Amino acid sequence: MLSGQEIINEIEAGNIIIKPYDKSLINPNSYNLHLGNELLVYKDDIIDSRKENKTERIIIPEEGLVLEPNKLYLGRTVEHTETDKYVPMLNGRSSIGRLGITIHVTAGFGDVGFKGTWTLEIFCIKPVRIYPNMEICQICYYPVVGDTNIRYKGKYLNQQDVTASRLYTEYND
Repeated sequence: MLSGQEIINEIEAGNIIIKPYDKSLINPNSYNLHLGNELLVYKDDIIDSRKENKTERIIIPEEGLVLEPNKLYLGRTVEHTETDKYVPMLNGRSSIGRLGITIHVTAGFGDVGFKGTWTLEIFCIKPVRIYPNMEICQICYYPVVGDTNIRYKGKYLNQQDVTASRLYTEYND
């Protein structure tokens, strides 16, 4: 895993891109990312993995929004990140976890070549108030061993908005 100083060095060398970038958000071996001001929630009680599911967009007001337990919220990072040289890994900040909030259900790491904002799979244990632009997660970077000629070209490349599951695109109906 890259140290905080090495993340700075790789940003300055152009091997890691974080926009917007603020050097004060560097940690010993990660960089803090912010929560955008919108969430998506699925409208139906049953989510069908073979179809595009309807969602509802929620704006997080400046005074905050109380998340309900046992409900999945999709959010996104404010920051756009990209790298062709490292494997990015996203994790919740420990202070967020101590509030009973998880920021990803399964999708914690990105592939070499991923470019875009990160969709967060937010879930909470107790009702908790969140705010737009709060530092919600951290990204760290791992060196890749071996050739990096295979790059991410998937269905979420260049996403800039909160993005619901696109698993349904893998099925030929």
